[in-house]
Amino acid sequence: MDYHKPAECLELLGQLNPVNVEDTHARLCTMLEGLMEASPPPNQHLEVIEAARETIELVQEQLASRYAARPLPPETSENATLVRVIRMWRLLADAYAHVTRKDAASGTLDDQRALLSQRRVYYSGMVLVEYFRAHRQLPPGIWGELHESFTIAEAQGVATTRVGDTLNEVWRAQSASEAFISYLLIDLSNPFGRSEREFRWICRWAKRFAPYCALVRSNERNDESKPTAYGLDLNDDHGLRPAGVLDPEAKSIRLFEGDRLASQIRAVLNQFKQGTKPAALGLGEDCPLDATGRLLLSLYRPWGLASAGRRFPRRGGRGHVELTGDWLAIGFHVQGKRFEQPGSGDEVRSLRSDISLLTFGERAAEVSIGKTPRERQREAEHLGFGCEQWEILDQSVGGFRLRQHPTAERLEHHQLVGLRPSDGERFLLGQICWLMYRADGTLDAGISMLNGIPRVIAIRKSGPQGSGRGAYQLAFALPEVPRMQKPATLVLPGGWYQPHRVIEIHGHTPAAIRLLQLIQRGTNFDQVSFEPVSAAS
Repeated sequence: MDYHKPAECLELLGQLNPVNVEDTHARLCTMLEGLMEASPPPNQHLEVIEAARETIELVQEQLASRYAARPLPPETSENATLVRVIRMWRLLADAYAHVTRKDAASGTLDDQRALLSQRRVYYSGMVLVEYFRAHRQLPPGIWGELHESFTIAEAQGVATTRVGDTLNEVWRAQSASEAFISYLLIDLSNPFGRSEREFRWICRWAKRFAPYCALVRSNERNDESKPTAYGLDLNDDHGLRPAGVLDPEAKSIRLFEGDRLASQIRAVLNQFKQGTKPAALGLGEDCPLDATGRLLLSLYRPWGLASAGRRFPRRGGRGHVELTGDWLAIGFHVQGKRFEQPGSGDEVRSLRSDISLLTFGERAAEVSIGKTPRERQREAEHLGFGCEQWEILDQSVGGFRLRQHPTAERLEHHQLVGLRPSDGERFLLGQICWLMYRADGTLDAGISMLNGIPRVIAIRKSGPQGSGRGAYQLAFALPEVPRMQKPATLVLPGGWYQPHRVIEIHGHTPAAIRLLQLIQRGTNFDQVSFEPVSAAS
């Protein structure tokens, strides 16, 4: 059935069952298209799309959850789901634009100009969000569409006028400018480097903090902007950039002011120290304190301060790296052999010797163990520990930017990986800090390196003497790096860290250590500092 009459559409909305996602989504799309084709009076058209917003948001969320957990390759079946979700957002943005244009002559909706502008900006930006959520490269023109919707709101003089919006969980209201700024904040948050949960929180928090930011013309500022401050050109197809690379004389330039936001984030973090729950501060019922604090702290600089130069300059790279994200495979390539349970007849050494070995006071054994690289490669493939080849796009002291047309292994954000550059002798440890699929199906990845040459150790939970402690598990030791003020650390399987927990390690002989501080936590690992536990204690 085609829905061309507003009365039919309102009747349909009363009959829809959001639990039946596929049918509901298809009928809503048909309804939006039918209204555009029939072009009813603007006030009736607006009534229908406003009534449909909550149901549309619900089914869109359910469809998007199908591809939000991992980066979405273009050639998968779920790509069709992404296309459908984006189509719905575009239909809504077009619907509000159509109502605005049709009412221009009669002016019957003059009192709704701010609402129409806010809704158009909001839905134009949701297209951007879906590409971020799927970790897909933005097609040309996406930012341009969003800029155009904001420019129209500015031209009508309603960009900063707040209107009611029940979909805004915190404020229940939003202006076109606040909607626009929320997408700029999401773009600044490293969206391609966020897990599904983190990205969901960031989208919510961007709405929460957008009112503390502003976009101003350069001639409206009394002080001279720092080159590292953010700005954007509304005539260009991108988000915020360092103001120093923009033409300050261009009338389309807007400068981003986040000073109040920086103060607000500091205030929230201070509230956390006093034990205030994130939900009480409008951050969400599903936000635990520790994870919320870490994520918000990581957003403090990009959101509230300014653009930061790279800590380590990148240089163009050539060649390839071998890379694997399988825990046991990483251990095989680091050690040069398959992980085995430590024997019971090892010679007893002193505790000092064990800790010295962990912190690289002694030379680590070579991994070649009498085998050629080709022999080790054949053994790895036989055991299922093979690596994939990735092209190096560029590199720095801190990491690599890689590219590959993915084959079998699916990678996740913050996952531990082992890699060896083609000109390197040893496998090193790294963490995936972002992933993005391009339109041609190739996958770009950013890898942040963990400092030092890793060494395989065995760990197990410590218990009372004589009690069964279970089998040892594979873990890694990383040395102290004095010049970078990095302590010796352990890289344990995910979930092993508990403050002051005592565990047993086995390098060459058993020793007890106490876990001190969580350095960083990934999807499958905990990197921790530690101290030895003496026999007396």
